[in-house]
Amino acid sequence: MSFQLLTKARKRTVFSYLLSRAFSHRSERACRPTFGIAFDIDGVLLLGNSPVGGSPGALKRLYDADGKLKIPYVFLTNGGGYPEAKRAFELSKLLGINVTPSQVLQGHSPFKQLVKRFENDLIVAVGKGEPAAVMTEYGFRYVLSIDEYASCFENIDPLAPYKKWTTKLAVTQNAKFNESVPRNDVFSKRVQAAFVVSDPVDWSRDIQVLCDILKTGGLPGRNVGPQPHIYFANDDLEYQTKFPSERLGMGAFRIALESIFNRIHPQSLEYTSFGKPHPSVFKNAEILLEKLVASLYDDFYDINHDNTSYFKTLYMIGDNPAVDIKGARQTGHPWFSILTRTGVFKGKENHDKFSADLVVDTVEEAVDYILTKECAS
Repeated sequence: MSFQLLTKARKRTVFSYLLSRAFSHRSERACRPTFGIAFDIDGVLLLGNSPVGGSPGALKRLYDADGKLKIPYVFLTNGGGYPEAKRAFELSKLLGINVTPSQVLQGHSPFKQLVKRFENDLIVAVGKGEPAAVMTEYGFRYVLSIDEYASCFENIDPLAPYKKWTTKLAVTQNAKFNESVPRNDVFSKRVQAAFVVSDPVDWSRDIQVLCDILKTGGLPGRNVGPQPHIYFANDDLEYQTKFPSERLGMGAFRIALESIFNRIHPQSLEYTSFGKPHPSVFKNAEILLEKLVASLYDDFYDINHDNTSYFKTLYMIGDNPAVDIKGARQTGHPWFSILTRTGVFKGKENHDKFSADLVVDTVEEAVDYILTKECAS
């Protein structure tokens, strides 16, 4: 073969290679999903610690054969009480998949935004689980759980002698008292903010202690002072567990606290609530989903640099019309709401006040609908 023919052959080979690469790159972009999914947890994926609605199988369809994530999704829950890393580990174990902390957005996750404001102030964390550990991980330096804080004040809870179920717990908690906050500081430093991280366990004690903090300016037992800030991770009135009917949630606790405080204090309670259905929560979920796509595709920011929404559709799968569906609909494009019947909602037809874009029996049906619609099955 002559040098000229060899050169032409090489050119054709190089051209074919470049064409193949370009086609492969375009195909990769074409296969890149332009949709994402946000799952509520309680009542959609789990009832207590038990999977419901075929959730393990449904979620596994979002991974490829090698277990690599192929469809971007996050957990968008008003629940909490544990650091995101611990919640991700528990979800991985219960659902049989690999969940990363970056996929978990809990009701108290927005509390991170308040670190600079209260970083060096004494704050009290309320709720089940590990509320103080959550706040400490976020960067707050002087945090006490309400259990630890109440244990510093003798007789602050007049019913404590009758709560025999808490006696052993109190001893354990006192032994693990947060040493970063000296006990003397509790009696001299004002609590600047209270954070209700998760559903409170001892309503009577917590309402009593919070009222003491809020009406005295952060020093229980003292005179009336300016009300410290109080933040609630969500305002859910009810949520679904294994019990047949709904259970009272943090919103009910907030109503009880507010009603009592307003009767014993000349000024009404001032508070801030986070969590669904606030549109900001859904905007944060979209940001997390975009970051998830960026972690899967190196050129994500090259093709999405105009600050517009990358996603054509974002699916919110929830069981609570007043929380999940209302929030998705209020946020608007690109959110599409799907209501399941495995939790708070059990109606045959769509909810009359907060109607979803789609109603299904289970999360398995919801995922099947999404993948079929998006041709991603």
